[in-house]
Amino acid sequence: MDPRIPRLRRKLSAVPFQPLRSHSFGEEKHRFFLGPKLAEAHVAAFEAAHDIDLPDAYRQFLTHIGGSGAAPFYGLIPLERCSLLVMNPPGEPGTPRGFEDAGSGAHEGDLFLHIIEMGCTDVCVIAVTGPLVGRVVIGNSDGFWGPNVSSATDFLDWYERWLNHMSAGRDNRALELTSPRLRAHPNRHRLAPKI
Repeated sequence: MDPRIPRLRRKLSAVPFQPLRSHSFGEEKHRFFLGPKLAEAHVAAFEAAHDIDLPDAYRQFLTHIGGSGAAPFYGLIPLERCSLLVMNPPGEPGTPRGFEDAGSGAHEGDLFLHIIEMGCTDVCVIAVTGPLVGRVVIGNSDGFWGPNVSSATDFLDWYERWLNHMSAGRDNRALELTSPRLRAHPNRHRLAPKI
């Protein structure tokens, strides 16, 4: 088991009760609760059915912390509802790329698993093949805005960044966190820094 797992459990259990923490967009849906941990056999069956290997850090989260619920935005999607996506081919220079369903069978391009519910056509995915394997990417399926690859090295680092920034009362537009100070400001939507 990854040594970060117990630390993440402790942080997640404490953060909802911190009075000066940031508000996490969508927290009303998951209320910081996690679904049950997934059995190795369940995860292995999903991998076999989709002919993929889940990135290790994400896999460890599912099997040692929880299989759905508390996460940025509206929360972690249950594995059986996660879908494989591919990034649209590059278009005109400077045109944002969206995501589309990977379909079944042979895949062209790198595969991404839709793991976090963001709402509308926005997606939070984790790369399962290609040079970005294990990295979290946020984008828009329709290509209204371009994909943003997180600087976190893997899913556990990305998740811990969310907990740390929220606990510290920070603003973070990439993770949709609003500090108590900014939340109280009448023009808060204009003041949040894009990190």
